Amino acid sequence: MDERCEGYTVSEVAKLSGVSVRALHHYDQIGLLKPVDVGANGYRYYGRDELLRLQQILFHRELGFPLDEIGKVLDAPDFDRMAALKAHRAKLEAQARRTRRLVRTIDETLAALQGATTMDDKAMYRGFDPEKQAGYEAWLVERYGGDMQARIDASKVAIKDATHADFDRMMAQADEIEAALAKAMVDGLPAASEAVQAIVARHCAWVGGSWSGTPTKEAYTGLAELYREHPDFRARYDGRAAGLTEYLTEAMRIYAAQALA
Repeated sequence: MDERCEGYTVSEVAKLSGVSVRALHHYDQIGLLKPVDVGANGYRYYGRDELLRLQQILFHRELGFPLDEIGKVLDAPDFDRMAALKAHRAKLEAQARRTRRLVRTIDETLAALQGATTMDDKAMYRGFDPEKQAGYEAWLVERYGGDMQARIDASKVAIKDATHADFDRMMAQADEIEAALAKAMVDGLPAASEAVQAIVARHCAWVGGSWSGTPTKEAYTGLAELYREHPDFRARYDGRAAGLTEYLTEAMRIYAAQALA
């Protein structure tokens, strides 16, 4: 029969959730979110259970889980949707409290810069998470060893005199580079193509700006592995576009092999 099945089509789910049709197709292909039915017309149809599962996928992505881990969590025999929602709420409340603290720090800093009040040096850093940063650094040293600690220290020296404007400019550049890569991926450009490699050259230069110089082939390849293996980076890139982590890291490895010493 070619009659419409009960449920939402993939395009309707995309409109409801804000998740792209391409991402929904990808979730289907990897078994993360299967439609409840596929009509004789080839259309995928999603019911309420699938919509709730998609909500869980999005919550887990917000909390930094890579897609393969999300699948394991949701498919575990003891997965409890109600308990998961309560856990999500607790984590997001904690994040919201930290975000409010950071917003207050921004407001207090602006007031101090405008001369409306004074601000001691320590107050400038309220709301930041030094433990999380230390955790990233420890993960890098443990994973890569060698001169990684020296490279981290050199990076800190390289950016220690950076102003807020410098930092904002770097973040804007990173966003532009990531957006360009996501578009190239969606447009179907191979990671080895000249256009994509030109974007990666910009990324490599951006990395060099926060390091103590242009990355070596080994260092840039290692950074690609960090992006691929660490859940926070996977969440960042796949959160922008499904599959972007693998696309970016493949392009980085190609660039390192062809352009770096």
